[in-house]
Amino acid sequence: MTSTISRLYDNYSDAQAAVTKLEAAGVPHSDISIVANNSDGWFDDKKDRDGDGVDDRAEAAGTGAGVGAGIGGAAGLLAGLGLLAIPGLGPVVAAGWLAATAVGAAAGAATGGLVGALTEAGVSKDEAPLYAEGVRRGGSLVTAKVADGDKSRLEAVLDTSSVNLRDRSAAWQKNGWTGYDPGSQPYDAEEVRKERTLYR
Repeated sequence: MTSTISRLYDNYSDAQAAVTKLEAAGVPHSDISIVANNSDGWFDDKKDRDGDGVDDRAEAAGTGAGVGAGIGGAAGLLAGLGLLAIPGLGPVVAAGWLAATAVGAAAGAATGGLVGALTEAGVSKDEAPLYAEGVRRGGSLVTAKVADGDKSRLEAVLDTSSVNLRDRSAAWQKNGWTGYDPGSQPYDAEEVRKERTLYR
């Protein structure tokens, strides 16, 4: 049996580190997904900016990293990042099974988008909207399908530098948030910047 585990991160670099740790812990990249807010345009999906036929993102990943880390990063999940637009979230950078499910859910499900994809994958109906709101506000979500016997160990891997979802949603509610609305406007770059500043 398998379970789905998810964690929210305030920035892409923390989520990227979590993905790398999951892969190092033996989780196949086909069982991991990442969805990161791109309202501020930090990700450029043009892979070969200098025209030399080499993916510059993979080349940069190897700079200053061990050979194994550079190759692992280039060959794993993070090498497949691409830009998407998900209803209610706006522009996101995503890779993995959840991204494909979210796009499909947006097309056909009443709950749609990321919330529909998360609940379909087994994330609780209470937590799925919180994860979606976290991404809308500038966060990055890492989700993995793991064997039940490995769940606790791998949740501990993801817990490093992740957001406490209950505390964060309580802070949003204190500031007037009443719940995730897929019809709401995505955050723009300035709103994302302010949100990230709040939780540094």
